[in-house]
Amino acid sequence: MRRYIITGTPGAGKTSIVRGLARLGHRVVEEAATDIIACRQLHGETQPWTGAAFIDEIVTVQRERQRATDAATDDVVVFDRSPVCTHALARHLGQPISATLSSELDRINTEHVYESAVIFIRNLGFCEPTAARRISYQDALKFERIHQHSYRAFGYQIIDIPADSLNARIQAVHQEIARLDKVNTTTRGVATIGAGKIGQHAAQVDWMPGRSADRSYSLTRS
Repeated sequence: MRRYIITGTPGAGKTSIVRGLARLGHRVVEEAATDIIACRQLHGETQPWTGAAFIDEIVTVQRERQRATDAATDDVVVFDRSPVCTHALARHLGQPISATLSSELDRINTEHVYESAVIFIRNLGFCEPTAARRISYQDALKFERIHQHSYRAFGYQIIDIPADSLNARIQAVHQEIARLDKVNTTTRGVATIGAGKIGQHAAQVDWMPGRSADRSYSLTRS
């Protein structure tokens, strides 16, 4: 199984693209943080991201959802964010890199969980707020740069998808995955910083300027 990460700053249209990929037949795994925020807000927490356990809860759900796909028969699974995004989020929020997050970064490295080429959805030139997305456009641009820095620092290759219409970007990502997958079926390119060392590295990477475990689906499959 080859697992591809789709990332980007809030408001870039990433989740809409991921859902479009599902309509094209890709198995996709939804973003953990958005679901956690929605669940907590439903129970009266207005700003769940301020909680001390927020980052670790995201990591836990990401790990559960990734492992829930292990038994899938799909050759390709598309993930809406990864623990590297969670590293960027911790930096953005000014939170320390926890032992839980460091351990998960170690695991995805040593187990070669994700492909090394990451599809990066670039901002649209604006950021529309939602209940879970309370960030200005200027802060979204800063957050975009933090994401870029985190992925590059951990050895990933960034594939840019620039602003365009939703359908055009869905097709661009679909074609990019097909291209990458053609290469990766013969040559595995996995991001590695040295087994057992990425968690230690995580703490040094800096840049300053009821849910179900299985949240994967494909809309063309039963």
